[in-house]
Amino acid sequence: MSLNRTDENTAPGGFFARLRARVNRGASWLGELLPGGQIDDALLEELETRLLAADIGVESTNAVLAELRRAVARSELADAAALQLALRKALSTILLPVERPLEIDRSRKPFVILVVGVNGSGKTTTIGKLASRLRGEGRSVMLAAGDTYRAAAVEQLAAWAEGAGVPMISQAAGADPAAVVFDALQSARARGIDVLIADTAGRLHTQSHLMDELAKVARVLKRLDPESPHEVLLILDAGLGQNALRQAELFHRAIGVTGIAVTKLDGTAKGGIVVAIAQRFGLPIRFVGVGEQPGDFGVFNASAYVDGLLRIAPEESA
Repeated sequence: MSLNRTDENTAPGGFFARLRARVNRGASWLGELLPGGQIDDALLEELETRLLAADIGVESTNAVLAELRRAVARSELADAAALQLALRKALSTILLPVERPLEIDRSRKPFVILVVGVNGSGKTTTIGKLASRLRGEGRSVMLAAGDTYRAAAVEQLAAWAEGAGVPMISQAAGADPAAVVFDALQSARARGIDVLIADTAGRLHTQSHLMDELAKVARVLKRLDPESPHEVLLILDAGLGQNALRQAELFHRAIGVTGIAVTKLDGTAKGGIVVAIAQRFGLPIRFVGVGEQPGDFGVFNASAYVDGLLRIAPEESA
C-alpha cells in the first residue's frame, strides 16, 4: 500500500494546493518574461537564464530548451500561453517518472525506513511528520534514535514521538548508532510493529568516516533481516540548490538511496532543484515539505509542483 491519501491531497486547501502556492513564492518569472512578446531566440535565451537561476540545473535546462526549440521550429508555439504550456509539459516529462509514493510492504514486518541526510536538512522534522502520517493510516510505528552525537537530538526526536503517539528506542549519548538501531529492530519485531523509522546522525557528505558508519548501520540491520533497510530515505534541503545534487550522489554511493524527501520548498524561490535531482538520478521523490506544520508535508505530485514552479493556476493546466 502506498502513502497517498487522495482526498487529503486534492481537496481545496489540501496539500497539493499548498504545494502550488508555496513553491517559487517570488514573482512569476514566466509572466514577466512573456508579456505577449514574440517567441524568438532572444526570448529562449532569457528563458534559459531564468531556468538556471531557478536551480533547475544545466542538464534539465538543456533538455527542456531542446524540446522547446524543436516545437518553435515546427511552428507549434504561437504565443506566450502556448510556450508556457509547452514548458510545463517538458518539466512534467522529467518529473513524472520519479513521482513514486513510498510503498509499505505489509509482508515485511517491521518495514524498516533508514533516514539519512546532513545536519539541518529537516531530518528530525520529516521523521516526526512521517510517523504521524503512518499513525493516521492505522499503522503501528516505532522510532529509533540513531543520532547519538548531536546535542539534544534524542530529546527532539522524543518530542516528535510523543506528539505522534509512538514509542522510541534510544541509548545514552555517544552510544554506537548501529547498536541503537539493532536494538530497535529487535524490539519492533518483538512488539509486532508495522514500521520502524530509524534516525541517523546528520553528517556532511564529505565526511567519509561518517558515511562509512551509515553502511555499518545497514550491515547490522541485515543481521536480523537480510532485506532491511527496506527504504533508505534521503532528506535534502531545497535551499541548498546545486549542492543538493552532490549530497545525493555521495549518499547514494555510500548506502544506496531508494527514495528522496525534499524539504523547505517554501523557503526559496529556487525550488527547481527537484527537477535537477530527477534529471540526474531518476530516484523516486517520495515526499516534499512546504512548511513547518504537519499538513505542510505530503506525497510528491509532479503536476502540482510544476504548476507552483511556473505559477500556473490549476484551471489553467487542466
